[in-house]
Amino acid sequence: MINQVRIFDTTMRDGEQSPGASMTLEEKLELAKLLEDMKVDIIEAGFPIASQGDFEAVRAISQIIKDSTICGLSRAGAKDIERCAEAVKPAVRPRIHTFISTSPLHMKHKLNMEPEQVLEKIHDSVTLARNLVGDVEWSAEDATRTERDFLRRAVEIAIKAGATTINVPDTVGYSFPDEYGAIFKDLIENVPGADEVIFSAHCHNDLGLAVANSLSAVLNGARQIECAINGLGERAGNAALEEIVMALRVRENALPFKTNIETTRLTQASKMVSRITGFPVQFNKAIVGKNAFAHESGIHQDGMLKNAETYEIMRPETVGQGATNLVMGKHSGRHAFKDKLSALGYELADNAFLDAFQKFKDLADRKKFVYDDDIVALVDDAASHISENIKVARLRVVAGTDGPQTAELDLIINGENKWTTQRGNGPVDAVFNAIQALVPHDAVLDLYQVHAVTEGTDAQAEVSVRLADGDYMSSGRAADADTLVASAKAYVSALNRLLGKQLRHENGEKKAS
Repeated sequence: MINQVRIFDTTMRDGEQSPGASMTLEEKLELAKLLEDMKVDIIEAGFPIASQGDFEAVRAISQIIKDSTICGLSRAGAKDIERCAEAVKPAVRPRIHTFISTSPLHMKHKLNMEPEQVLEKIHDSVTLARNLVGDVEWSAEDATRTERDFLRRAVEIAIKAGATTINVPDTVGYSFPDEYGAIFKDLIENVPGADEVIFSAHCHNDLGLAVANSLSAVLNGARQIECAINGLGERAGNAALEEIVMALRVRENALPFKTNIETTRLTQASKMVSRITGFPVQFNKAIVGKNAFAHESGIHQDGMLKNAETYEIMRPETVGQGATNLVMGKHSGRHAFKDKLSALGYELADNAFLDAFQKFKDLADRKKFVYDDDIVALVDDAASHISENIKVARLRVVAGTDGPQTAELDLIINGENKWTTQRGNGPVDAVFNAIQALVPHDAVLDLYQVHAVTEGTDAQAEVSVRLADGDYMSSGRAADADTLVASAKAYVSALNRLLGKQLRHENGEKKAS
């Protein structure tokens, strides 16, 4: 359809390349199912040649997703392309996304290739990919710093070789909307065969212009936008999927285009990605931020009470941000709790539901009011600790002005209970020292962040932790009414992931040898 814009989600590929944002196979499968439910057109599931883990993730996602196209990324080499084809082979709609740099800077310093060699590589790589799958996307890496004549030649060769989608990425977030849109206009008007393919925009946010550039591309003929939940991605990130989708929906008068996205799942997807990666969503983040629909100014509140449209250009319900309410408490039963979960976008299996309900009851005994955000936090927290070899069993902390601050900690490590008492420079330091004593490791604390899930002194604390050990980095997140308990659980979650990565790498090396 001429006014249909395809949404290409790259959260699990480009988004995962953010330092500390790596995801487990189980987390990728969980996210892929939600993206399919949201009616994302194309899911870029990974970079199969990058690692055995990436290959297995792309293949597993290809096996379970039926409605969305499953895409794998590959460089222009034959081994990359063949590995990618093998990974996406089980998919109902498989796609290979192959790329090569086309800017003078990249060709000289990154590829060490002459322009004619790059053109030949484009022909060979796209031809091979098209022989393996029927849907091939080709990208000109660093397109916005590529000489226009050369870019036209490269795109023409890719189309003739069988590419069905042409991606024109602003790889380093360098472009402005007018000039980025002009590139698409030029290619569509001047490249033979341009009317037979879909043009795609892939914008990075280094100058904060990724969404604006993507929309400019659509106004100039692009019909696919590559984006990520929460704008996750390398450096300053990618264009944010939720912002793209809602801009097209809210400003349909200026942007007469449609997407297939089920917008009521946007907030759920945002929270899931935040929980999986350990990257908190800033409170004033457009569309999905905690304050996106909050009004504190008296003038604003007065206007809202008279007519919501005075200060809201969209309703919170349309993006899954239902108004926080106080109806849940310690007297609420299973049926009411299940209805609340359904309203918040959660459908849990029986065991998971019973576990969540028990956690809700425990929380309701400790808090006067249980808000929607509290329920989301406890359900997400439970989901993030399902398959961990190390678990927090008991924690007691001594703190205050007299000192010394001390943590008594029991951990269950591979089914065995171990305990220790450690001191620290403050209660959090004591807790982390205790974990270090029970599970010796060389990782350093790269990030420690705390925020309250809701208002009030009895609010749950949500803690994010990022650990770094050489080339390895992992994030953990946890929520609890006790900030120190949440801190211990978040650290242990990050440590579980870090040790798991290191173990998988060691096993891979053993197999290779």
